[in-house]
Amino acid sequence: KAAGELVIGTEATYGPYEFLDDDSNPIGCDIWLAQQIADEIGVELKVQDMAFDGIIDAVKSGVVDIGIAAFTVNEERAKVIDFSHQYELSEQLLIVKKGNGETYSTKESLVGLKVGAQMGTVQSGLIEKALPDSELFELENYPSLAMETVNGNIAGFVCDKAVGEGMVAQNDNLEIANLTFSAEEASFGKACVVAKGNDDFLAIVNTVVDRVVADGSYLAAFDKYNAIWSSNNN
Repeated sequence: KAAGELVIGTEATYGPYEFLDDDSNPIGCDIWLAQQIADEIGVELKVQDMAFDGIIDAVKSGVVDIGIAAFTVNEERAKVIDFSHQYELSEQLLIVKKGNGETYSTKESLVGLKVGAQMGTVQSGLIEKALPDSELFELENYPSLAMETVNGNIAGFVCDKAVGEGMVAQNDNLEIANLTFSAEEASFGKACVVAKGNDDFLAIVNTVVDRVVADGSYLAAFDKYNAIWSSNNN
């Protein structure tokens, strides 16, 4: 508050959570959530767009105050940062090249094939756990994974449901595979990340998260930005 700003770290290629508008400004339902937190504190919001796998280190070192980038809660991350209360649960999809939705509808069909995920994400762990006979293929962002999929270099990639549906809506060369992960394998809760020991700040974040979940405003923001992101490039 003394600095007059809340600095968040995000990775703006993961709509509808965080993506760039036509003027290259970060927008999305996670950016909206960050604005609610900044408003609660009474400061300006400053957004730093960076590689996803560098955000937690940036939070730990104080380069940013908070990470909001569709972070999934897991025990390994909780060892080094603190999670806020969860603001969303998301199913996971396998996105494949158009025409391959039925071809890659079972785990057996993916044996020995490359399946993509973004570096530093829980989707990498999901592939290793749920598809142990496939080869994990990681890149820094989802547009690159989509390109590798369309070019036939990988069987497909795993991502959150809203993200996958939006990418399919934007790209006629992609489709959703008829492959289902169990709830035990993949029902991922989203939360903000803050540095350990910052309990007063975390309490404020939790107050905001609880409020926007309870009153439905986060879901409304999700729907709004999902519509914007899905219509981009159409």
